[in-house]
Amino acid sequence: MRVAVYAVECNAAWEIRISLNMAVDRLWWNAEGNGVEGWGGGQADRLVLLSPSLPLGWGVQLREGFKASPAMRLWKKEDWKSYIANCLKAEIRQEQAAGGFREAEWLTEGNISGESMLDRAGGDVKEAAISGNYGGEQVFPKESLLGWGGPAALAVAANQLAAVLAGRSLLQGEVDALVAERLPELAENWPAAVQLSHLQGRIRIEAAVAYNDPKRGGGVMGQRSKVKQSVKETERTENREQGGGVLGWRRMMKQNGKETERISNREQGGGVMERMSETVAGRGSRPLLTVGRFPLVTGRLLRGAALRLLPLLRLPRRGAAARRGAPRCLRCGSVPTGRTACAACGLAGCAYCEACLALGRSRACALLLRSAPLPAVRCTAGVSPTVAARRWGLSAAQAAAAAAALGFLAEPRERSAVSGPERFLLWAVTGAGKTEITFPLLEAALAAGGRALIATPRRDVVLELAPRLAKAFPADIPAVLYGGSDDRWSASNITLATTHQLLRFNQAFDLVIIDELDAFPYHNDPMLAYAAGQVCKSSGSFIFLSATPPAELQRLARSGRLPHARVPVRFHGHPLPVPVHLHMPPLHRCLKQGRLPGSLIRALQRSLNRKAQTFLFVSRIAHIAGLLQLLRRIFPGVPMEGTSSKDPDRAEKVREFRNCTISLLVTTTILERGVTIPRSDVFILDADSSLFDEAALVQMAGRAGRSKDDPDGHVVFASAEWSKSQRRAISQIRSMNAIAHRQGYL
Repeated sequence: MRVAVYAVECNAAWEIRISLNMAVDRLWWNAEGNGVEGWGGGQADRLVLLSPSLPLGWGVQLREGFKASPAMRLWKKEDWKSYIANCLKAEIRQEQAAGGFREAEWLTEGNISGESMLDRAGGDVKEAAISGNYGGEQVFPKESLLGWGGPAALAVAANQLAAVLAGRSLLQGEVDALVAERLPELAENWPAAVQLSHLQGRIRIEAAVAYNDPKRGGGVMGQRSKVKQSVKETERTENREQGGGVLGWRRMMKQNGKETERISNREQGGGVMERMSETVAGRGSRPLLTVGRFPLVTGRLLRGAALRLLPLLRLPRRGAAARRGAPRCLRCGSVPTGRTACAACGLAGCAYCEACLALGRSRACALLLRSAPLPAVRCTAGVSPTVAARRWGLSAAQAAAAAAALGFLAEPRERSAVSGPERFLLWAVTGAGKTEITFPLLEAALAAGGRALIATPRRDVVLELAPRLAKAFPADIPAVLYGGSDDRWSASNITLATTHQLLRFNQAFDLVIIDELDAFPYHNDPMLAYAAGQVCKSSGSFIFLSATPPAELQRLARSGRLPHARVPVRFHGHPLPVPVHLHMPPLHRCLKQGRLPGSLIRALQRSLNRKAQTFLFVSRIAHIAGLLQLLRRIFPGVPMEGTSSKDPDRAEKVREFRNCTISLLVTTTILERGVTIPRSDVFILDADSSLFDEAALVQMAGRAGRSKDDPDGHVVFASAEWSKSQRRAISQIRSMNAIAHRQGYL
């Protein structure tokens, strides 16, 4: 999309603003709405329209890379146009390289203005009635509010919109859908309400793809410094690596009859450094050391001077540094992979992100609305294990872990020098009742007036947890979010979601519980890890739940650098079933020969004889059909089925397996976690496969023995080789049993 961009001076401080509706901004900065609730804007001294219609990404670049200068109050129209041209030089060159307009074509009146809209200098008010067209509507005349009845009605709408956008991070199409469902009366005019909320500081207007790197010039993360301006301090952003800026170029101007020279910023290629460097075309261009520029340094003084100059020289980035300096998708954190012509902004090379394309196209010109973050609440103090056990029916091990986590939530946040949410690991064996352990934590967050999120990688687990949470918290029915969910825009103090849905939130929750953080697709997916990191308030808390934490978290926990609690025993107090090894040829060879080894057949027969629900895990989907054919021939009359991630009837087959309509289920790791079937035995074929790591083996083994009526289920690792992953999985299970025995939980 395209937006209006203007510079405003208020209380001797300049800033650049983006507008979706200039009529709202003119009323705000004229202070004409003062006296009406929601219209508390200060009276501006000057307001200069920089562009009536500029690509959103370019407008954000101007805003975030802005540096104030005392000379701006003396600038004329041509000064502002030169400033804009200099700041956007790299963008214009990049656009020209993509086949778009040249610089002269961009610097026309339709794109770049520099016209003064308001000037109160000398006590006289000079206001220009600039006419313009934006989105087919006349937005510059202050008398027009695009259909709103007046400032009071617009303020009410802004309050409503800010409330439904609280904690959200949404593209324009998603905002349309949200407003249509929650606030249909605002469906046609919500941009004006958004603009007022933005001026109030309650909603942030961003480009979906933008620079957001503290080491790159400008941006929200840019380094800030103080400069003196007319005896008052104003803040400006140090743009170290971006060519351009108020102090980044030299020109002569007349002031009070004297010729003065604007300060040249050595970092931007002016003065001495300009003569000692060459500029690389494109964004983040840097001066280069070239042959013959420096004489041979032999003296100590010259050598010292050269060393002092080197930090000022900006060499081309390579490797990871170059990637950090690239624009990123603010929704998923990925680097845009392509550029294409865009009708919405008119650019021939508009960057877009393919990583989160399934949730809507994220472009450099796409409007991304985010609510301003609020401070996190502090949860109440931890309760004793006895109280937790009585309130939620927890075992001794569960209650002790819940009490430790509650104590963590209540602690002051001075434990770590690292900024951001604090982390706590709940390391609980499979079947320990991790969900029940989180109930006291959720209760504490809600009692303090906070919002809580439970995120899990898989939809199956979300659907299983939803009724349990609704029963535990009837006063706060959770919003259940997954692909195709009816609760997509529902609001609740408890949110239960798949990890992909977290891309639509930003600093929304006081407590974030990540379940099964080692599971696919969350594990080793930078996009989902980025999304999870964005949803928690900066002073909030993360609780990680896992039976098989990643190795790094295990190391941090063992070294004492990560607060944690272990639950080494299941809720029924019996030890975990220890797998036994059964030697057999690779499954693909058995299928090719059309027979299974007798030892495996006898083990399966024992499970069927004791009426156990039998999981048969295989490493590849392609093996399921052939294995089912063999098993049906060997065990005629035994009801059995196969399922995988590609099976549209998977949920129905799992339901039949749970109801004992099916006795044997051949499956893949899609059912390695999140599924509890009473009286189960587990067989893992090709347990030495590289697709089965230690965590997967522990999780699959954890399907057995979960019921208090049958705590001693059987687990078989069937393979040709005795792999390291199998040994480590068995070692981990035995270690947890030993800890539970020492602590008296068995």
